[in-house]
Amino acid sequence: MGISAHVDRFVRDGMPPPEQWPDLIFETPELQFPEQLNAAVALLDNAVRDGHGDRPAMIGEGIRWSYREIQRRVDQLAHLLTENMELVPGNRVLLRGANSPWLAVCWLAVWKAGGVAVGTMSLLRAKELKQIVDLAQVSHALCEVSLAEELMAAQAACPSLRTIMYYGDAEFETRLADKPDGFAAVDTAADDPALIAFTSGTTGIPKGCIHAHRDVMAMCEVFPRHCLRPDASDVFIGTPPLAFTFGLGGLLCFPMWARACTVLLERLTPDALLAAMARHRATICFTSPTAYRQMTGRVGDHDLGQLKKCVAAGEPLSTAMRDEWRSATDIQIHDGIGGTEVIHMYIASGPADYRVGAIGKVLPGYRARVVDENMRPVPVGETGWLAIKGPTGCRYLADDRQARYVRDGWNLTGDTFHMDADGYYYYHARNDDIIITSGYNVASPEVESVLLEHPAVAECGVIGVPDPDRGQILKAFVVLKPGVRGDQAMIRELQDHVKQHAAPYKYPRAISFVAALPRTENGKLQRYKLKEFP
Repeated sequence: MGISAHVDRFVRDGMPPPEQWPDLIFETPELQFPEQLNAAVALLDNAVRDGHGDRPAMIGEGIRWSYREIQRRVDQLAHLLTENMELVPGNRVLLRGANSPWLAVCWLAVWKAGGVAVGTMSLLRAKELKQIVDLAQVSHALCEVSLAEELMAAQAACPSLRTIMYYGDAEFETRLADKPDGFAAVDTAADDPALIAFTSGTTGIPKGCIHAHRDVMAMCEVFPRHCLRPDASDVFIGTPPLAFTFGLGGLLCFPMWARACTVLLERLTPDALLAAMARHRATICFTSPTAYRQMTGRVGDHDLGQLKKCVAAGEPLSTAMRDEWRSATDIQIHDGIGGTEVIHMYIASGPADYRVGAIGKVLPGYRARVVDENMRPVPVGETGWLAIKGPTGCRYLADDRQARYVRDGWNLTGDTFHMDADGYYYYHARNDDIIITSGYNVASPEVESVLLEHPAVAECGVIGVPDPDRGQILKAFVVLKPGVRGDQAMIRELQDHVKQHAAPYKYPRAISFVAALPRTENGKLQRYKLKEFP
């Protein structure tokens, strides 16, 4: 155990008791980290120190920065955080912005200053932001100026959120330019928390997953090193937000670990992503199976001659989709599964070890097994719950759901799998009420609670139903109050209501009006029976 640099001990004190932690194992040489470790130093400062300062590092709209240029901006922002905003190590800093080099600078500056980054998606509304701020007791925020409105509305109801700095305009850059270039990174312990990644649970109440500086570097030493194998000549590009740990790894940490370059652009539709890949000569792409499906018929319109590797995660990748992409591009997709609780991938496959229907094998550094409800391994070929352990694992912030996710030192991922005799793992389904749509995880109860706020709704239930483009879509079954007409106008009204009170991707794309919902004798909604409804 290193010497913690955290003055504000809220996150460390909010960790679960040690007996509820998963077993953390560090079996391979690259996972032997020093007791004192700061992720920003490892990813950025060491890159400059080792002679990569002038290499291209980040590309954005009108931006092409080298590692040295990023370091200067990170240091200046760290000064602003600690001097103007009075950040002390351990304070939580909410980050709100679309993917861009400036948002990446915010992440690195928070880490370098010893803060705990709390990434949020730009689509979140004030109500959702307030929930996150309250749970993490966020004291500071760095927000893209164009996204100020919802955060300002949340701040009015959040006493802990003392100070917000907006970036993305001339005033911010002027304030930054007034600060010196150098900043002595806070000497954080390897196990000092570096980020809280929020994920929705089955109740719709977000769960804060605590990850340390060591976890950030561990994810870089597993999937990239053993499966993706990038090098400094690579150019990364993709769509997942940096607020998702899939995006944080694939579009920020992995490229910097490899001393490569990353393209960070917002609002990348399939056509825009294809055009950007061609324009920036991207070699590695991270996106969802849905995006690959939408791009497949259009790749011939773009010069993708430099593209070498494609990574998919966030939702199941079908064999048909994999084959269609390979036919269109001659590239075999790297598939994988990870989770916010474990920060990134633990099972994956590359072109050389792909087996039809399987996600892949356990990555070096992790262990996995398929177990029954009593945590006993099931026979080869039989379906059960996936349990994993390795250098990272679940530590929820002050949440009694910790005891359900971790059992006997294993992380229970919430997925059902089977394993074949050669150690390949095959995904079957989620075993909770999470719906995966276009790579987003949406909790049924959360959407139901928003629908129930509408004055016309008496009862409702939300499930996921198959969709050829998005994997699944949300479908709501609604019991209307007496006298309310269930027609197309009401469907549109309810959809708009959800969009206005929750992130837009959470709205139900299909709504059916029913006379009653299936319930148990004690009144519990039986969502599985809704799958039998028309």
